[in-house]
This record gives sequence, structure tokens and C-alpha cells, in this order.
Amino acid sequence: MATPTTKSTAAALIHAFIVTGDALGDRADLARFLREQRLVPEGAIPITLADFDEAVALRDGLRAQLDQAAGRPADTEAIARGQRILDGLRVTVRIAPGDAGLSPLAPAVVDEVRRGLARIAGAWAAVLATGEWREIRR
Repeated sequence: MATPTTKSTAAALIHAFIVTGDALGDRADLARFLREQRLVPEGAIPITLADFDEAVALRDGLRAQLDQAAGRPADTEAIARGQRILDGLRVTVRIAPGDAGLSPLAPAVVDEVRRGLARIAGAWAAVLATGEWREIRR
């Protein structure tokens, strides 16, 4: 009998992000997702179309990477677009692990939406470091 495993907080966030599908259809959906996942504080979040496009590109890139790792056909251009989003997000390493939560990486940006995406990037880094990304299913 297999021992059940519990997803880390980082893996749970990545899973929630990649399975959004049609639930991430517009800027209001993105704001709701970021709030529900506690990636941004409560209150108004100004989300531009560019912010929304970046979030979708990141999500699609992560999904394509997981497809590729699972041996399914993958959109390599989506992976490249997602990588460009990750390349543009600024994160910093936390010196004290106490409140690391999702990852020892912390957003190093001021804009709330980009902070939320940087937190997703930190979670992705955490699951890559542990190898847990291979167990995330769409």
C-alpha cells in the first residue's frame, strides 16, 4: 500500500495556479485568485491587461513544462514565454527561514500583481528544488 503524501504549500499553490483554466478568464479572476491564495493583500488591485497577459503566459508555460515532463505533447513556445515572464520577475532570498511560507524566495518588487507572480515564481523554485514538481498533475 502506498503511503499518502501531502503536498507542500508551494506545490499546492502551483497546482492551484495551473488548474485555473477558464476560471482565470479576465483581470477580475486574476485578482480573485491572487487574494484567495493570499499572494496579495485584501483591497483593490489595479490589474492591467499586460499584468493579466503575463499571468496567463506564466500559467501556460508552467502547464506546458509539466506536460513535457509527463511525456505529453508540450507547447515549447508557451514554455519560452513563461520563462520570459520568470526572467522579468525580481525575487530576493530570505536570510531567516522563519516566515518563508511558500519559499525562501521573496518578491523584490513593489507592484502587487508582480509581487503575486513573484510569489508563484518562488513556489515554482521551491518545487523544482525538491523535485516535487514532477508529482504535480493537471
